[in-house]
Amino acid sequence: MEHLPVMFAEAMQQLAIKKDGIYLDCTFGRGGHSQGILDLLGSSGRLLAFDRDLDAINSDYARSMLGDSRFKLKHTHFSELENNIVSEDLAGKIDGILMDLGVSSPQLDNPERGFSFLRDGPLDMRMDGTTGMTAAEWLADVDEKALVKVLFEYGEERFARRIAHAIIEKRVEAPITTTRELAKLIENVVPIRDKHKHPATRSFQAIRIEINHELDELKAVLQQSERILKPGGRLVVISFHSLEDRIVKRFIRAESGAKYNPGKLPIKEIDIVKGNLKKTGKALKAGPQEISQNTRARSAVMRVAEKISFIVPGTDWISMNEENGGGLSEPVAATLS
Repeated sequence: MEHLPVMFAEAMQQLAIKKDGIYLDCTFGRGGHSQGILDLLGSSGRLLAFDRDLDAINSDYARSMLGDSRFKLKHTHFSELENNIVSEDLAGKIDGILMDLGVSSPQLDNPERGFSFLRDGPLDMRMDGTTGMTAAEWLADVDEKALVKVLFEYGEERFARRIAHAIIEKRVEAPITTTRELAKLIENVVPIRDKHKHPATRSFQAIRIEINHELDELKAVLQQSERILKPGGRLVVISFHSLEDRIVKRFIRAESGAKYNPGKLPIKEIDIVKGNLKKTGKALKAGPQEISQNTRARSAVMRVAEKISFIVPGTDWISMNEENGGGLSEPVAATLS
């Protein structure tokens, strides 16, 4: 395998891959995770992989895998997940879903994509280059107040006002069209620098998240993933910054019914937990050896959940009897697909 993605071994372990299972890689990238899943599947297993980046879809590593009859790759966005799965007649049949969020190495390494402030290139930043406005187009039109909000909320940038004001002033003179131009502007106005972080890091992250609608896409795919998993199916998500991780953490907690506490019997329908996921273990992080080999692994956080069966509101309860001491007997439970 040419490319070993961040937390590869942990991802394979947490997916708990069955030989005849059906799995979904929502972020194909360079195909590292997809190849790992295929290596663990038997002849009757299936893997569907998605990516919103056409460069990934048309890459040499993608073409090399398409000869495998167990594998299918599609150009699509997170928010279209459920429609894609329904069209394959696989809703409720998925054994495992993997998401490796953030920007891939090929996107960062290609200056023409405009993701990196370390390489000069056009200020694009679109994950899907076939649609939407570029970062340069967005910066040319965004209002200062909205820009401050994006930099502060999506980049957690404490100097958001200074940076936004400098961008607005600069674009009056001439449009900001290259990554180096934007990075230099930010570098000049930020008064205090983090020891191991370029001053433009947070701003580039914020702008990228905004123009790609990354957090909205993540929220949508999480909700849809819960619906398409089969009972016992695993959801494995690797995130690389606190905004993504917070969304994943809150989603799993909300869908796991962690706050469920009926307090007293008899249990009413309104008390029955609605979520049908359970958190699997604690959040995982990359080990020191991996971090020493790949600095990107430092910020990686993996969270895992499993789809469970639960009691459907309105389910009949087996009536109590004197033989069991008047206690509540086992409910008639239903399994959701």
